[in-house]
Amino acid sequence: MKKILLFVITIFLISCETADVEKVETNGEPEGPHTSVEWRIWAYSTAAPSFIADNCTVVDMDSEGNQVILREGTNGWTAMAANPRGPADPENGWKDAHEAMAMVGDAQSFAWVSAYFAGTKPSETMESDGWAWMLHGDMGEDNTKAGVLNKEDSADGAWIESGPHLMLMPKDPSTLDGQTTDFNSGAPYVMFAGTDYAHLMIPVEGYYKYQPKQ
Repeated sequence: MKKILLFVITIFLISCETADVEKVETNGEPEGPHTSVEWRIWAYSTAAPSFIADNCTVVDMDSEGNQVILREGTNGWTAMAANPRGPADPENGWKDAHEAMAMVGDAQSFAWVSAYFAGTKPSETMESDGWAWMLHGDMGEDNTKAGVLNKEDSADGAWIESGPHLMLMPKDPSTLDGQTTDFNSGAPYVMFAGTDYAHLMIPVEGYYKYQPKQ
């Protein structure tokens, strides 16, 4: 009888451990289609630490290119998908949060992003430096020239597909002059150095998940 009881307890503990592992691996990702509001809120907001993600505003774009608020926030941070390529499978939405290039930023970082996509100078609309989290990483781009989104078009040795990181978008990009552009050192480095879009990339744990450190 004791052996049977011990066996049952062992199976129960293994089952609990397995459930905990599965919970950690999914990181709270909801089940269901990736086009759902619930999934998109999870995917975009978790690009930041939970103490920011839990209370940030979450936005997306509708089929006509208009901004839609998926969830109102209270802390001044906003989450969105930042991949200009769009999903590889539009009908089913983003494959995962990495493909979405989910970003959570403050107001000044969004002023920077707006200027970047408009081709204007961020310094003309930013009031101060901006900060943005991308804990799901990005799909890769040329570290030296803005807008190069295909590896085959990038300069030799300049392509980087980033893992989790934090970004500093300065109002005055010249404040980053002299900082390294080496994305293989593990230290903070400058992307788009010497341009109006120069910003500081700050790698965190897992940064080399998608592209091994050279």
